[in-house]
Formats: sequence, C-alpha cells, structure tokens
Amino acid sequence: MSVNKLTIRELYDNNDIELLSDCTLCPRECRVDRFEGGTGYCRSDAGTNIASICIHRGEEPSISGPDGICNIFFSGCNMRCIFCQNHEISHPGAECRSSSAGFENALKTITGILDKGIGAVGFVSPSHVVPQVKAFIKALNLQGYKPITVYNTNSYDKAETIRSLEGMIDVYLPDYKYVTPITSRELSDTIDYPNIAHESVREMYRQKGSVLSTDDVGRAEKGLLIRHLVLPGHAEESKKVLRTLAEEISTGICISLMSQYHPTPLVTGHKDLGRTLYRSEYQEVVEEMESLGFRKGWIQDMDSHQNYRPDFRKEIPFE
Repeated sequence: MSVNKLTIRELYDNNDIELLSDCTLCPRECRVDRFEGGTGYCRSDAGTNIASICIHRGEEPSISGPDGICNIFFSGCNMRCIFCQNHEISHPGAECRSSSAGFENALKTITGILDKGIGAVGFVSPSHVVPQVKAFIKALNLQGYKPITVYNTNSYDKAETIRSLEGMIDVYLPDYKYVTPITSRELSDTIDYPNIAHESVREMYRQKGSVLSTDDVGRAEKGLLIRHLVLPGHAEESKKVLRTLAEEISTGICISLMSQYHPTPLVTGHKDLGRTLYRSEYQEVVEEMESLGFRKGWIQDMDSHQNYRPDFRKEIPFE
C-alpha cells in the first residue's frame, strides 16, 4: 500500500480517521475507506495527495505578499469543472497527478521554502483532504513554524468541515462559482453547489467577518477574500452571484473579480467556454459589483488570461 499510515496518521485526530475510513468528508459522502486506496469521486487516498509544492507569486497582492506564498497544490478534486485550469492534476487519470509525495518529504519541502523568508502557506483545492491540511499545520507548529495559513477552496465544503478548521486557518480564499443549480451541474457536476457553497462561505464569514487584516507589507494575516471567475457567456450568472453575496453575506467583504479565464483543451468547441472572455462581458460584471456597493478587492486586466496557465509538468508550474 502506498499510503504511509504511521507518519501522517499520528497527526490525524480520531474524528478525521473515522471520516477517512468511511469517507463523508465532503458533500459527495462516497463512504469509501481511503486508507485502502482512492476509489471515491476525488480518487484520493488517505496519504498526502500532493501534486506540487512551490512558491507562487500569481495570487492577489494580499495573498502573495511581496515575496510569494508557499502553495501546496493537492491532486484530485471533489468537483469536475470542465474548464478547470488545473485539470492536469485535478481530473481522474490526469497526467500529472501524484500518487503521494510522502508526508515527511513534503513537510521538508514546505519548511525549506519557509526558511527562505516566505511567510504564508496556501492549501490549494483542499476540500477533499482537510485531515491532511490539519496534519501539515499541526506538524509545522510542532516544529516551531507559525506561517499564515490560507485555505484556497472551491467552496464545495460542508459547513461543519469549515467549522472544524476554526483557529487553524488564518485566511479563507474561497471561490463562489454559481448560484444556479443547472449551471453548476452542467459545468461542474455539482447540482447542489449553490446551497453548499453558500453555507460554507457563511461559516467562513462567521469566523472572520468582512475585514481582511494585513501586515505592514500588505500581506493578509486574517480574514476572508472571495474569488469569482467570470466565464464567457455567463455574465448574468456572475451578476447573480454578486447580488447573492450583497444581499445574504455583506457588501463589506473583499472580492477578487477575475477575468483570467482561458480555454483549455477540454472545452475546445464549447459554445461559450471555447473562447476567452469579452471585455464587454467583464465590464458589465464590474459595473454590477460597483453598483451593489462592493468597494474592497481587486479586478483584473483583460490580458490576465495570458499569465495564469500552469504547466504541472514543471517544478514551478506558473513560471
């Protein structure tokens, strides 16, 4: 068996061991024994499931800070976004998925990056590996490291799972993709995404409120920053997302409204997603955001899609 039970399992609490043994961690509730392999929807076992660990400078300025963030990119996912920019590591059978990096080696890589002066660790696509996230945070703390922790999620998380992270995560960085079930089913195979994401983001907001606290160099230390990617042909959906956030969360939250969409080979020929975003579509959504009263956050240049094309065959995927 490829999973190193002894090393990483020592840092799992009893509840997490139960979750992984009969997996109900995420809303899929596949009920597989992940200590016996990755046979659930995410195809991930009880090991580290890491595809890449690297310094990433391409996030929002407050997330990257002046020197970048140590991002841990997990393989697998509990969604199937047909347009996913990380499809090389997220989809079943993807060419760059890692079988398991080994907990001790992964931890050594992370601490090596932190020793270079990087002050934050980001857990990217962690919804299906929350026990592993907790294990890494515990192990870092035991070794005397107290980095800023960033939970970079698709928001297909149970609210109770987010509650279990209270006190361990400093900054929540969730996507808020859709509010229309038929759209979430068509594009991400998650018809229940709107309700699930709404409740998980509400829990993040309960924990952090609307203030994104930063240090003297502008790096986020605590808070909530919600991301939304505007998709070609879906400006109306984006405006609905913003209205939902304004009416049911707060216009005081920080929003990163992204124009960086680029079509991957998986959507070649798709009637909407086979192209890049039109300037008029993005501007329409920006205007809606402003009219609703959102004033904190970031918008992107229309050529941003040229800068966010990872290649996970490389040691540093975004460079």
